[in-house]
Amino acid sequence: MNKHKVWRFGDNIDTDIIIAARYLNTSDENELAKHIMEDADPEFYSKLSTNDVIVAGENFGCGSSREHAPLALKAAGVGAVIAKSFARIFYRNSFNTGLLILETPQATEINEGDEIAIDLDAGVIKNLTQQKEYKFNPIPPFMQELISAGGLIEYAKKEI
Repeated sequence: MNKHKVWRFGDNIDTDIIIAARYLNTSDENELAKHIMEDADPEFYSKLSTNDVIVAGENFGCGSSREHAPLALKAAGVGAVIAKSFARIFYRNSFNTGLLILETPQATEINEGDEIAIDLDAGVIKNLTQQKEYKFNPIPPFMQELISAGGLIEYAKKEI
């Protein structure tokens, strides 16, 4: 189980906050990654370390249906996004692009700076800072396969 540092955001984080529309003139994932969450925190990308986790409230990824948002998060090295709930299109785009997302009603109990560990097999997020555990909604087996493969395209390549 890897340890992850938490970055905290609120409710209704839309895809324009995740990656602003002004950067959508490129599909270069690495270029997009440099601008994630920029309108919420202009220095966010420079503070982020590989496998850090974003934790948010309700309706994360609402707004437009662009795949750029989960692609940019994944390319930036975000290890997972944990939220109380996700917008349906963002939810599906995340699995299609290989970004791990976890839903738990206790997401708002996790604070910025906390260190957590995720046990996918047990369905548990361990908050090492607060010494608490939170159950997350199980990920269907096929969706787990998509994440393990790195997304839908990589999964399809393996199946061909």
